[in-house]
Amino acid sequence: MRKVLFIFSVLSDGDVEWLAGAGQRVHVDPGTVLIALGARVEYLYFVLEGRLAIKTKSGDPIALLESGEIIGEMSLVDPAPTTVSVEVAADTTLLRIPNAVLREKLDSDPGFASRFYRALCVFLADRMRHATQRMGYGAATDDANARDELNDDLLDTVHLAGARFDRMLKRLAG
Repeated sequence: MRKVLFIFSVLSDGDVEWLAGAGQRVHVDPGTVLIALGARVEYLYFVLEGRLAIKTKSGDPIALLESGEIIGEMSLVDPAPTTVSVEVAADTTLLRIPNAVLREKLDSDPGFASRFYRALCVFLADRMRHATQRMGYGAATDDANARDELNDDLLDTVHLAGARFDRMLKRLAG
């Protein structure tokens, strides 16, 4: 649930409500290719429940994503074709928000845009830091708990992020 904590810790309650209202809840069966290799991603996805496998060009799984993960966020910054594919590994329920709708909101609401892009930058910086460490640069650690620690700024709002995600799940279930 790490990604949603990054994003929802920076967004406001109203921002999260808007995301829930702007999206569509969809169920996807195992084996479905959600995002094909080389595709242009048209949606931002929040994994509400289930499991997705990120796969390389050769089909090797490199990551499993579960509830609270976000897919398609990079396409909002760089709409280049994907370099990996995303396949549904178990029954999965997603919140799917069209990029066009999200871009319109970003263009029309500077406060939302500022919070959203800041959250995205914090998340992408964390991803880059971990990728760099996996490649053997920087101070990597074998301690799984240390790898999953949130920075001090996010620790102050992580409880809000979790509560916001829970509220979103309840709203979309009902």
